Amino acid sequence: MLLITGTSGGLGSLIARRLADHPDGTDLPDGTDRPGVRFGTRAPDGPGQVRVDFDDPDSLDFTGVDTLLLISAGYGEDDQVIARHGAAVSAAERDGVRHIVYTSLTGAGDHLPYALAHRWTERRLRGSGLSWTVLRNGLYAELLAALAAPGPDGVITAPLAAGRLAAVAREDLAEAAVRVALAPDAHAGQVYELVGDRPLGGADLAAAVGARYAPGSLARARSALAGPDAAPFQPPMLVATYSAVAAGFLDAPDTGTLRRLLGHPPRPALEVYAAAVAPSGPAGV
Repeated sequence: MLLITGTSGGLGSLIARRLADHPDGTDLPDGTDRPGVRFGTRAPDGPGQVRVDFDDPDSLDFTGVDTLLLISAGYGEDDQVIARHGAAVSAAERDGVRHIVYTSLTGAGDHLPYALAHRWTERRLRGSGLSWTVLRNGLYAELLAALAAPGPDGVITAPLAAGRLAAVAREDLAEAAVRVALAPDAHAGQVYELVGDRPLGGADLAAAVGARYAPGSLARARSALAGPDAAPFQPPMLVATYSAVAAGFLDAPDTGTLRRLLGHPPRPALEVYAAAVAPSGPAGV
């Protein structure tokens, strides 16, 4: 059985939808194993769903699971994320899971504050008795739509300076994860860097949506992000993302790994950005 965690939103929901749309694996390579699939959610409310709550380690039960697709349970302080991932790996060891596929963060993101929990989890997997595959996902093109959309005046003020980001379509990462998780033996012990094939800068984003690029300062961005609804860790996390892009640490493009896993060219990240910006209208930072 294949168990997919974290299917309530984001990458997990795309993976669940892809499997639901293709239950027989019709868009997957010939010979791919197609085990029974279960989706882990905190509060299961449909067929094929089971309860998987990393914040309740005693409740974790992976009995009968051959492959665990462990979608990062991030978006929290490091100690919280590490505890979640540690509980998942320990439960997998206890219950006889054979292989874990883990969605990590691109190696180019080591300068980002949220890299630590990912690297800890990779090290934990290497020290386990399990077979594993690490998918080091790049930053989403959809994230650019949130952090670098035009404001009401049609100006993109995101503090990206002259930096560029090798952003990747989240749909491509979901497809790659499904392909690996359904044929884990072919990917055992591999660490895949999955980033976009065309680094994007602020001027590229502006041209794609008919806007103007006038980058602001990190201080201004920090002030805008520190709203009453923001968790304490969020503003520094997002400001560090801006800073890493601006400094040129996230601009190395894909060398063919993502294309090889997908079996087709990646989706153009610039088109994904433009489509994500368009429905909701301008929402600058």
